[in-house]
Amino acid sequence: MAQHQQPAHSGAAITSLKVQPYQSGAVVLTSPAVDADGWLSADHSQTGDETSPALSWSGPLEVTTWALVVEDPDAPRDQPTLHWLVWNIPGAWTDLRAGLAKTACPEGGDGLVQGLNSHGSHGWLGMAPPQGHGPHRYYFQIFGLDRVLDLPVDTPLAEFVNVLKGAAIARGELVGMFENPDPLLDAPSPARTGSYGRDEGEPRPPTDAEREAGRGGLDHDDPDRHAPHDPDGVVRPG
Repeated sequence: MAQHQQPAHSGAAITSLKVQPYQSGAVVLTSPAVDADGWLSADHSQTGDETSPALSWSGPLEVTTWALVVEDPDAPRDQPTLHWLVWNIPGAWTDLRAGLAKTACPEGGDGLVQGLNSHGSHGWLGMAPPQGHGPHRYYFQIFGLDRVLDLPVDTPLAEFVNVLKGAAIARGELVGMFENPDPLLDAPSPARTGSYGRDEGEPRPPTDAEREAGRGGLDHDDPDRHAPHDPDGVVRPG
């Protein structure tokens, strides 16, 4: 019997590629957890506080409820990892606060429901891509719906997507990236950066390789910490 080989990436479509809203309205989704370069804060990872990120949006006024799906299609599994599934967010709301309780019906949610993530628990699942697997993309997908959804709290995503296909008025998307570097492969080389493993301003003696190259040890006064320099610390032209 042939054994199943784990894929490098899921390769399957995320929810927003399966759902076509029946109106042309667009939603603008933003988050303070995603910086100007598109990186998602490590505070929301499994090695951080693993709190759900805050979100804000604007869109059509005729929305009855909002739904949110967060997926990682770069996960090495058959289907994207589902990090967050939320529905029945009141239509009048334009944001979600950070740190929602990891329960199906968090207090103060005004009927909001958090479904099951890929780990089988309710609420936000923090990022935890494999070490050295490269940057992963986390797709925050918000849908404006024309109805309140009467669904069990353990509704599978596949069934939820089928409901969205008939209820979605508008949608929006925000992508945040996160990477879990390999502690060995991605660590700076001590032979190239004199501060590695030391306080930022603490100098160190040159290595044998640096002496052979006519370089001294790097210190906090170097104008370019990676440039070739004389034993006295003067940077040589490239």
